[in-house]
Order: sequence, then C-alpha cells, then structure tokens
Amino acid sequence: MKKIFLLLFILLLFTPIALAQEIETSVYILNLGKFDVATGTFTADFYLSMKCDTECNSNFEFMNGRATSIDKIIDEKNEKFYRIQASLNSPVNLKQFPFDKQKMEIIIEDKITPIEDLIYVPKLEESGLDDSIIFIGWDLDGWNAEAKEHYYPAYEETYSQYVFTIDISRPSINAFFKTFLPVIFIVLIALLSFFLDPDKITTRLGMVGSALVASVMFHVSITNQIPPVGYLTFADKFMILTYFVLLASFILNVLMLDLLERKKNELVDKIHKVTEYSMIFIVVILYALLLIFLM
Repeated sequence: MKKIFLLLFILLLFTPIALAQEIETSVYILNLGKFDVATGTFTADFYLSMKCDTECNSNFEFMNGRATSIDKIIDEKNEKFYRIQASLNSPVNLKQFPFDKQKMEIIIEDKITPIEDLIYVPKLEESGLDDSIIFIGWDLDGWNAEAKEHYYPAYEETYSQYVFTIDISRPSINAFFKTFLPVIFIVLIALLSFFLDPDKITTRLGMVGSALVASVMFHVSITNQIPPVGYLTFADKFMILTYFVLLASFILNVLMLDLLERKKNELVDKIHKVTEYSMIFIVVILYALLLIFLM
C-alpha cells in the first residue's frame, strides 16, 4: 500500500502543471479617423503584434467595435502580425466641455479561451503612436496599454483583455476663443452700462436686455455642438452664471427706473455710485469662483 502511495506521489510531483498561455501583445497606431462626440465612434488604422513562447492560439475579437479589414503580414507558429482597420467606439464624458478630455480605446479579447488558459501581456516597447498622425480638432495627450480582466456573471467566466488607450483633449486656446470670449464681451457690454448716468436708464436697460438675448442665442449655438446629455457641462454652468449676472443687472436697472419715476433721485444716485464699479468687481469674483470650484 505504501508503494502505491509513493508511486502516486512521484507521478503528481513530476506531472507538468498546465499554465495559461501568455501572449505578448502590442498595438502601433498608424492613423486615426474623426472622433464623433455624439456617438463616441472613431476609426483606427494600426499594426497588431502577438508573440508567444509556444504556438499562438489567440482567436481575438474587438469588444468595442468591428474590424473592417484584417491583413495578416506574419503568420508563424510563435508570432502573428496584422495590419487592421477598425471602426470602434468609446464612452464620451462631456462634463468639462469645451475643455473635455476623452479616451479612445482598442479593446481586444479572445472569443473562446478564458483567462485560466490565455493571458494578454502588453509589450509597451513595441507599442505607440506614429509621429505622422494629425488628429484635427484634438490634441493627442499620450497613450497607455494594459491587461484587464472581464468577468461575465451570466456565464461565471473571466476573460483576459488587452486595452490600448489614446488620451485626447480639445485645444484649450481654441475652446476659449470660440466659446467663452464672445460671452465675455457680451457681459462686458452689459457691465459698461453701469457707467452711464441714471438719467440714461432706458439706454442702460436696452444694453442689458440686448446682452441677455444675445447670450441665450449663443448658448443655443453652443449646445448644438454636442449631443443631449443628462448633466450640465462646464459651458452650461458658465452660461447659467452669465444669465444670473445679466438678469441681476436688468432687475437693478428696472428698480432704478421705478425710483426715478417716483422722484427718488437721491436714492438712485446712491445706488449708481455703489454699483458703478462694484458690479465689475463682483462679476469677476463670481467667474473666478466658477473656474476654481467647477472646472
């Protein structure tokens, strides 16, 4: 009996343990198509490299899109090399619009082999973005490649994923001049009305009223640039503060007009002296607080 147990022990000791196949994976981006903010879709043209110590058995697919063409350049036992053009999509976050940053992802996963038998290992030294890429409308901020685990609760199985991420952002100077500079001039015109004497109160009301209408129309043009979302973007918060400033200015001028009609000229002069410079100071502080706490 002891001999049988000893024999079983020796067999277990020298029986090789099956380990998950590791596939060294790299992506090198050659070209990027337009990033559609409304849907998060984009096109990518890239090289995909897979290297293995044993025979590569990866039967990969793209989890966030589909390949429109796959050209196999190297097809050896331990190495596969492809040139792929794919139509992909990534989640879009517009909370900081027009200063938003987005992530464009290429997610690869095996169709049939779980993580116990196959693991993707990012090979960073062979990955990257080609220097010739020109991505109109966005700045390329960098890239990253990592391996993740994707668990399917319905099947109680976990699969290895290779995720290549490209970080992009809108050019800040361009966003400022196109989105906020016009609004700043609209508010500035409304604030300049406080320098006019109280006897020109109707002119002041006309300036502030026109600024309020212009800001509403401009806000509509801004919102048309992005899809409907269930939250306020930074541009929305900026315009809401602008509405508040212009509405407060309009109400203040209406109050002064009412006081003038009731012949309370002294009170009107006091209000004019207090608000002539203080309104500009208050408005600058409000916008500074918005940038500090909500940016």
